[in-house]
Amino acid sequence: MRPFLFLLLLTFSCAQKPELSKTVSKAVMEEIYKEIKTPFKYGVVFQHPDSTKMVDSPTIFRENNQWYMTYIVFDGQGYETWMAESEDLLHWESLGKILPFTEGTWDENQKAGYPALINTSWEGDYNWEKFDDSYWMTYLGGSSSGYEAGTLKIGLANNSDLSNLVSWDTSNEPLLSPEDRDVRWFENKTIYKSHVIRDEEKLTGYPFVMYYNAKGDTADYESIGMAVSNDLKNWKRFGENPVITKNQGICGDAQIVKIDNLYIMFYFGAFWKPGAFERFACSYDLVNWTVWEGPDLIAPSEPFDQQYAHKPWVIKWEGTVYHFYNAVGDQGRVIALATSRDLKK
Repeated sequence: MRPFLFLLLLTFSCAQKPELSKTVSKAVMEEIYKEIKTPFKYGVVFQHPDSTKMVDSPTIFRENNQWYMTYIVFDGQGYETWMAESEDLLHWESLGKILPFTEGTWDENQKAGYPALINTSWEGDYNWEKFDDSYWMTYLGGSSSGYEAGTLKIGLANNSDLSNLVSWDTSNEPLLSPEDRDVRWFENKTIYKSHVIRDEEKLTGYPFVMYYNAKGDTADYESIGMAVSNDLKNWKRFGENPVITKNQGICGDAQIVKIDNLYIMFYFGAFWKPGAFERFACSYDLVNWTVWEGPDLIAPSEPFDQQYAHKPWVIKWEGTVYHFYNAVGDQGRVIALATSRDLKK
């Protein structure tokens, strides 16, 4: 970590205990931007061999000295979840499907999965951590066919053995639905991507926190809201309002990392200015987020991402920041990469 950033965070930590600030200073936000920015676009790193199928939403993790990526595939019917592997984060090979379509279930035509409990430590090991001897995924689920069609809900899958790709159990009922009695105004139409982390300090009062983007009947835009849980299976909505919103367009697909005592949320914005682009926010307590007002982390600039550059997954490994994102351009819907140093050299 940059020495100045560490000093800023350490000074804040010593000065503010035990009460956490609800805002992050401009100086700290600037230093975080310097730490996480990725000005060098490496290019497309993964696409489906069948050009009629679109890939989306990368999640990167590391197990047994090997890199893995879950991603989702849309083929016209709906979303399914797949997995790929890599030795160097640049070259990826598909391992196959892990959450397929099913018949006669509430989620028969939509299963877009997102691994839960990936280690959030910046420059950490990025392991997929177990809970109750299982790996867990939340997923966007629904019965309607088509692109994000019908009423979408959040499902839960678990698997005790990652080497067995097809052994995921998706028999649980939806965790959160826009039809729930306690649904809030910004999420009573449909719910999209979810991201679950451990809150080891229980800043929220719970050990597990979920961020997800959703759309409301009277709020026809996507915002990011929160839920909390003690056991991953039973969730309680947290707060009355979104934690990130522009009240127009989209704010979505959050990923959380932690640098010392500061949390960084990567997310994408769309349509509150032209196109789709990557943003970030910072928080000391996981609840109150200070939104970065400076330049986009990633924005359309190349033929392969000329339409959209969005849906982030960001890690720092061996001194280099890798920013994976979903790119839409002249190569279709693919996974692209930008980095903090020029890897093409």
